[in-house]
Amino acid sequence: MPPSPNEAVSPPPPGHPGPVADGAAAALAELLAVVDRLRDPEHGCPWDLEQTHSSLIPYVLEEAHEVADAIRHGNDDHLAEELGDLLLQVVLHARIASESGRFDFAAVARGISAKLVRRHPHVFGTAEARDSAAVRLHWEAIKLREQAERDQSQAATVPAAPPASGTGPLQAGAQPETPAPPAGPSPLSDRLAGKVRGMPALAGAMTISRKAAAAGFEWDAIDGVWAKVEEELGELQEAVASGDRGHAQEELGDLLFTLVNVARWGDLDPEEGLAGTNRRFLDRFRRVETALGGNLGGRSIAELESHWRAAKAAICAESCASPASPEPAGPATSPASFSPPPA
Repeated sequence: MPPSPNEAVSPPPPGHPGPVADGAAAALAELLAVVDRLRDPEHGCPWDLEQTHSSLIPYVLEEAHEVADAIRHGNDDHLAEELGDLLLQVVLHARIASESGRFDFAAVARGISAKLVRRHPHVFGTAEARDSAAVRLHWEAIKLREQAERDQSQAATVPAAPPASGTGPLQAGAQPETPAPPAGPSPLSDRLAGKVRGMPALAGAMTISRKAAAAGFEWDAIDGVWAKVEEELGELQEAVASGDRGHAQEELGDLLFTLVNVARWGDLDPEEGLAGTNRRFLDRFRRVETALGGNLGGRSIAELESHWRAAKAAICAESCASPASPEPAGPATSPASFSPPPA
């Protein structure tokens, strides 16, 4: 029987890292020194000195998305540059935290190294994992154990709440309080709330959908998902027509979440699908702008539609001549709408 994933594992054996690691360490030390200078209170950069964890949130997200975009385009030079920009964000946050004595870059690096060792007992311990499915099982089991340990540690440090006034037998006419939920392991919903908290909404929806389905919260067949799409679309139409923006926003979210379920059933990636549509739209739109000399004002929908179809046909012809970047033809756009189809 293979050892439990809960067993202790040993870190990698010590040894000389070699010239490649030496070069990486020197380059990283240089980056740390540069950021230290940028944050120097006397000789640093005013903009860098103004930054906080909160002010850098948009930049972290932007750089992460630009890394993903570079990967999709397959440009190694661009990818290396964007990875550097993302690494800068990590170094900046570590530097900001170190200035108040909370943690530093070394703590960040040691933390992720220790986590990788713990989560790979089949590499650094004696557990067995013959395939990636077994690796995922180890990972999730260890992750749940670690979360339980954190919960116990936090519970031990939280002082007990003082008894509420008037406790004891109910006074005449008083209503009993709603009983608290029974204590026990965190339910799936609590774990998912923490997991998706920092995710983009589409990725978070896919994670929730997959985990809920794996727990048994699932349609019997995809027909049920399509029926739900129609139901949510109708509710969105009614909400938009009512003029209640808050309600319409909720219904839009419900429809998008249901479409994520369609993607899950079809083994599709909604993020990649939407990113592809964005790229195709901009490519076609650029051609329409070029054909009209950059002036779209005052054009009829029929004229715009004609140029849109021409742009789409040109892209399709080019993709046929260049198999490396396929552009599916897809259905024609509706004459009543200039918006492109999702295909």
